[in-house]
Amino acid sequence: MEKGLTITALFSIFIILTILGFIFIEALPAFQEYGFTKFLFGLIWSPNDEKFGVFAMIVGSICVTLFALIIAVPLSVLCSIFMAEVANEKINGLLNPVIQTLSGVPSVVYGFFGLTVLVPLTRTYFGGSGFSIFTAGIILAIMILPTITSVSFDALCTVPHEYKEASLGLGATNWQTIQHVIFPTALPGIVTAIILGMGRAIGETLAIIMVAGNVSQIPSSLFSPVRTLTSNIALEMNYAIGLHHNALFATAVILFLIILLLLVIANYIQRKYKIDIEGGTL
Repeated sequence: MEKGLTITALFSIFIILTILGFIFIEALPAFQEYGFTKFLFGLIWSPNDEKFGVFAMIVGSICVTLFALIIAVPLSVLCSIFMAEVANEKINGLLNPVIQTLSGVPSVVYGFFGLTVLVPLTRTYFGGSGFSIFTAGIILAIMILPTITSVSFDALCTVPHEYKEASLGLGATNWQTIQHVIFPTALPGIVTAIILGMGRAIGETLAIIMVAGNVSQIPSSLFSPVRTLTSNIALEMNYAIGLHHNALFATAVILFLIILLLLVIANYIQRKYKIDIEGGTL
């Protein structure tokens, strides 16, 4: 059994490394012929003119993801605190199926809702075409809300009950206990939830294609259309040939490096808070 589990784990690692190796090999000609720095910081994406700059799409991806997190994180964390520490079993019995249903809705349904409802509303009340960071961020926030809520709820539920009893026994109110004991203890798990939500947001493709506008430019406001890295790959892979084909794989490499950087930062924060909690300094 032990050998079987080890082989299974190694096979999973092999699959991941194979996929990454394939992407890097396909992207290498673009970096060699066009230049990594020029590719990374170029502002113009025009395959017909053999110009492959992805910096505008990097900015677009980060803007959409950050705006979605700004909306989703407070709502998700507060919802998870309510479910774990305030709500009774009857309310939780109603909320849990709703959250699970939200996480199971296909992304095309969210995209269609944004296209038919949010885009016209944004166009009417804020001007412009309606396809923007604002619209895409709202859709992404709805999509990642169940993930962050569920994982944060599990993190809060794993806090030892003795911590809460000790705090209440010392005279703290229920809210003071949540604020100063339960939430800080569960913070590493909540950070993990945010990481998962961030990964879902920055990797989303279909819904963003339908509501973001798909214009490769540096956004000037919250209501500017943008093109994300994932949208760029999905829109052009079907007809890309030659260096254009390699440039799309290079785009995937940049996306992978961004996600890797975010994971490293998030894991550092997670370890730091965990050490502070164990050391009693938080």
